[in-house]
Amino acid sequence: MSVKIAPSILAADFANLEKEVKKVEAGGADFIHIDVMDGNFVPNITIGPCVIKDIRKITRLPLEAHLMIRRPEYFIDDFVKAGADMVTVHIETMSPLMIKKQVYKLKPKGIKLGVSLNPRTPLSRIKGVLDWVDFVLVMSVNPGFSGQKFMPSVIGKIKSLRKIFDGDIAVDGGITDAVAADLINAGADILAAASFIFAADDYKKAIERLRNAR
Repeated sequence: MSVKIAPSILAADFANLEKEVKKVEAGGADFIHIDVMDGNFVPNITIGPCVIKDIRKITRLPLEAHLMIRRPEYFIDDFVKAGADMVTVHIETMSPLMIKKQVYKLKPKGIKLGVSLNPRTPLSRIKGVLDWVDFVLVMSVNPGFSGQKFMPSVIGKIKSLRKIFDGDIAVDGGITDAVAADLINAGADILAAASFIFAADDYKKAIERLRNAR
């Protein structure tokens, strides 16, 4: 199974964001994970479409907008126009019917849509959209802040999800080389990592350690 690594810029040095993005691109990143937080759905505020628009100018890597916001249906088009290639919405903020409607809008544009669920949200909440979405993002921390400790309880959730879903399974939150092998063996094929990469002395080595964990 091919494992993709998506550095999450939540832990990047925003004073040198262009340099940071180019370093992970040179280090072998598969795409850039961008956490969008509104201070409502999660207790933090980060960035909006204008930042994604500028990142789009400096990298050829695909950009994923992870929308941890209330009423994402009002903003999805703005992020797509800004340059997002992938959009992730939370099942806690959108009904299955709303997600299906977004698939009809985004698929003709070549935009991938993913659904995410928080650690305490059961898989039963997303079963109604698994035939529609391109990927599932399993949160392994409570969303809102970088640097949190990984929750091992999500490993069982990933194993169960892999039995019923053939698409990509991403994991986000507290990802390090100490847990990467367990996640990959459970069925995950995308690892979104923040601090482990951006706090490393060598981004390329950090990315390779995650990708090659078994």
